[in-house]
Amino acid sequence: MAGNSKKKAVVLLSGGLDSTTVLAMAKADGFEPVCLAVSYGQRHSVELDRARRVTQAMGVKDFRVVTVDLRQVGGSALTADIDVPKDRPESELSHGIPITYVPARNALFLSLALGLAEVVEANVIYIGVNAVDYSGYPDCRPEFIRAFEQMATLATKAGVEGTRFEVRAPLSGMTKADIIRAGVKLGVDYSMTHSCYDPDAEGRACGRCDSCVLRRRGFEQAGVADPTPYVKGA
Repeated sequence: MAGNSKKKAVVLLSGGLDSTTVLAMAKADGFEPVCLAVSYGQRHSVELDRARRVTQAMGVKDFRVVTVDLRQVGGSALTADIDVPKDRPESELSHGIPITYVPARNALFLSLALGLAEVVEANVIYIGVNAVDYSGYPDCRPEFIRAFEQMATLATKAGVEGTRFEVRAPLSGMTKADIIRAGVKLGVDYSMTHSCYDPDAEGRACGRCDSCVLRRRGFEQAGVADPTPYVKGA
């Protein structure tokens, strides 16, 4: 039917700058997005509210939230009682793996997206990983994405029956400024998004964690006004 002619794609959506841009890209590519957010016990859970707001503003008809409590695994400043690093020199942001790395998070997220893709009969998954401004996370690298694609064929009924799954990471290789410029061209309203790892009780960004530093620098380099509400003095 003409009204349902678009192919579906699963889009992992966190409510952050990157995943919101990817959602806009999926729509621009002609897909009907099925958005999946994951409530995993993250301290910055305000991002889930932002994800819902983004889907409503961008006309997404199918938005789902899966709950997995990664606090039971721990090992990260985002899921355990560990301080979020603040005020790290920018020279350190791309060296080593910071304590904000959540063990196997993207492997888990992609696995959930893969299961949903089978259910909604989609063979394309979008994820907003980035291998330039990526804070050293190993599960943001293109090698990981390609390896997951291979696994998806082996691990699913659809794959065994001939479906070839594709994981699209359109932000890979882009700087944060590149991402913001691309999103602005697609009409993304970044005031809806949230990136901070350690927001205050009102959801305002700390302005000092790695994610805030990268986001703020991206807006500056893109020549775009930063709409982020920061805590006073940040």
